[in-house]
Amino acid sequence: MPTETYALLDSGNGRKLERFGRYVLVRPCAPALWLPQRPDSDWAAADATFDREEGHRWQNRERLPDQWNIEVEGVRFRLSGTDFGHLGIFPEQRESWRWLRTTLRQASMGRPRKLSVLNLFAYSGGSTLAAAREGAEVCHLDASAGMVQWARENATLNELQGAPIRWIVDDAHKFLNREIKRGRRYDAIILDPPSFGRGAQGEVYKIERDLPHTLKLCRALLSDDPVLLLLSAHTPGITPTVLNHLLHDALDNRAGSWHAGEMLLTGAEQVRPLPNGCFARWQV
Repeated sequence: MPTETYALLDSGNGRKLERFGRYVLVRPCAPALWLPQRPDSDWAAADATFDREEGHRWQNRERLPDQWNIEVEGVRFRLSGTDFGHLGIFPEQRESWRWLRTTLRQASMGRPRKLSVLNLFAYSGGSTLAAAREGAEVCHLDASAGMVQWARENATLNELQGAPIRWIVDDAHKFLNREIKRGRRYDAIILDPPSFGRGAQGEVYKIERDLPHTLKLCRALLSDDPVLLLLSAHTPGITPTVLNHLLHDALDNRAGSWHAGEMLLTGAEQVRPLPNGCFARWQV
C-alpha cells in the first residue's frame, strides 16, 4: 500500500517544485512571488515541467508514465499529466479532508442512520472518498463525465467501489433545484466551485456571479440536523474573508463553529508553505 507520497519541495519565481510519488514536477504558481530556496540544479533535475508562457505544454512529459498512483491522507489517487497541467489531485485540500473525516466520524456516533453528504464540483473525488471512508452516503456531482469516471476509478483504487456513492454528471444549479423539488436533504455539503466552468449541457458558471445563489440552494438542501458545510475556492481575489461572509449570509449567521483560512501546500519544516486557494467552513 502506498504511503504519504506528496510533498512541496520549493516554490518561487512564479513556480512550484513538487514530488508526487517518485516523480518531481515543476508547474506554474502565480502567488509564488518570492525567491526559491533550493539551488537551480534541483529545479533543473525535475522529471517534467509544465509551462503556460508559450502555450500549455509539458517539457519532458515522456519521462512520466501515462498513469501512476499516490496516497494522500489515507486516500489513494490515480494521477495523469493532463494537457492543462493538472494531475487529478489538489493536495492543498489535505487538511480539509482530515477535518472532514474527523467531523463526520464524531457526528455519526449515536445517529440512527448513515450521514448523507453532497459533494459539488467534486473533481476526482478526494472529499467523496474521505466521506465514504467514514461510512457516509455520498452524492458526487461534477459537470465533466470524464472527471466522474476518474473519481469512480479512484473509488475502486480505494476498495470503495461498493460504497453508497451516487455518481452524477450534471450542471450544479439544475441538479440542486431538482433535489430541492424532490425533497432530498443532506447532513453535510462540500463545494469547490470553479472560477469559470461549463455544465454538462454547456451552461456557464462564473463564481463571482453565481456562488451566492449556489450557497442559497445548498442552504435549502441542508437537513434538519445538519453537520457541516465546507466551501473552498481557487479564484484570485476570493479571499477567506470573502468566503466567510458569503457562508454567513447563506446560513443566516446560525449558531455553530466557523473557520476560514488559506489552503496551503506544505513540505518539510524548512520549506515555505505555499497558499493555493482558501476555504470557509461551518459545523454544528
